[in-house]
Amino acid sequence: MEYFYGKTVDSAIEAGLKELGISKEDAIITVIEEGAKGVLGFGGKKAKVGIEVKKSDAKRVDEFLKGLFDILNFPVVTDIKEEEEKITINLESTKSSALIGYRGEILDSIQTLAGAVANIGNEEYKRVVVDCENYRQKREETLKALALRLAEKAIKYQRAVSLEPMNPFERRVIHSTLSEVEHVKTESQGVEPKRYIVIIPDNVKQRSDKKDNKGYRKDRNSSKSGFKSEMIKTTKKTSGFGTFLGNSLKKD
Repeated sequence: MEYFYGKTVDSAIEAGLKELGISKEDAIITVIEEGAKGVLGFGGKKAKVGIEVKKSDAKRVDEFLKGLFDILNFPVVTDIKEEEEKITINLESTKSSALIGYRGEILDSIQTLAGAVANIGNEEYKRVVVDCENYRQKREETLKALALRLAEKAIKYQRAVSLEPMNPFERRVIHSTLSEVEHVKTESQGVEPKRYIVIIPDNVKQRSDKKDNKGYRKDRNSSKSGFKSEMIKTTKKTSGFGTFLGNSLKKD
């Protein structure tokens, strides 16, 4: 923040904006002293204002992430692109697997924090996407293949298939992929963070059996007729980095 003086607050602001070369809309202005005229030329005091250039949403989140990684002593280079309704942040690191985490959990945590920082004071929400080594696209392709494979199995055995809990982005991929597949429909069930998708063939009623310890329901008859529900594998490894963000670090 820089300080500027004038006979009045308005003149101090005008002088400051002119010197900084910005408009009032691009400035954060703090009135430090109102100023006073004094009597017979004595006791007068100039007005004092502090002016700070507003940072763009992208600039604010970039500084936040650099500060975060410095605190964590984690080597990361950020590349940010800002559009009208979206900010895309690509992270590069020699420890990319640790940065991504198990099924992107660390990356999702960073994205949540970045989104909160980028939207401070905004009336309209700006979407923030954080990626590393094109993980998002690779994950999307994996989910699409999984969805089609499980839909085929559900139709073949005429049994509903329950997937493991997924985040909203991953669920949207599954729903979208199977929306045009004939003879099946998809439903989201459960509550966050254990909300999951069930793939249901036509003419098959979904049973409301008890939930298992992973938070999703299992079909009592899913093991009959040679059918076995296929879930995404869960082999977890932990590392120190994840503990900073409230997650244990896992490797996909």
